[in-house]
Amino acid sequence: MLRTVNRVLLALAGLGLFALGGAVLIGSIDLSRHWGFDLPGWWPFRGPDDVVLGEEGRTRFRDDGWWWPTVFAVLTVLLVLMLWWFLAQLRRHRLGEVLVDSGDGAGALLRGRALEGVMAAEAESLDGVSRANVLLTGRRRTAPEARVALLLEPHAAPADALARLTGEALTHARESAGLDHLPAEFHLRAARHPAERVL
Repeated sequence: MLRTVNRVLLALAGLGLFALGGAVLIGSIDLSRHWGFDLPGWWPFRGPDDVVLGEEGRTRFRDDGWWWPTVFAVLTVLLVLMLWWFLAQLRRHRLGEVLVDSGDGAGALLRGRALEGVMAAEAESLDGVSRANVLLTGRRRTAPEARVALLLEPHAAPADALARLTGEALTHARESAGLDHLPAEFHLRAARHPAERVL
């Protein structure tokens, strides 16, 4: 979800800055006069001598009773949203510990990095896998999720490597940690190899 929010916010900020910059640029270099077209009546900047926010715009609603409460309410909402977004960026994405059912009701904690290392080592032992990187995300009391990045050898078949990885490394990790489910997201990339010289 956070990735989607980041993309939407960046897209909206980019569109807003692009529109504002285009409006200022068209007015500041007097593009409408040079290219011979008329600007619409609502266009904010009409010429090089125009200011970004004139006196009329600054004082238009100052005497209305609803103006200042609305301004403060909008700024407060924006501040809360920005703080939420900032704190969400600082939140750790890597799972530190996995709760393992030990059978005695108390449970045991398994370090997330240890499980990641075991999964990566078993994935790298498979034929055709040059390098593997595993990242566990989620919360320790719920089913964690694995993000697996594989660097495949040039001769490896991606479908075979993926089938062996899910059937062996992922299954072993899920069973050893006593997890009912271990959803995984895979990113496959082929390793570059030097061109072979033909004699």
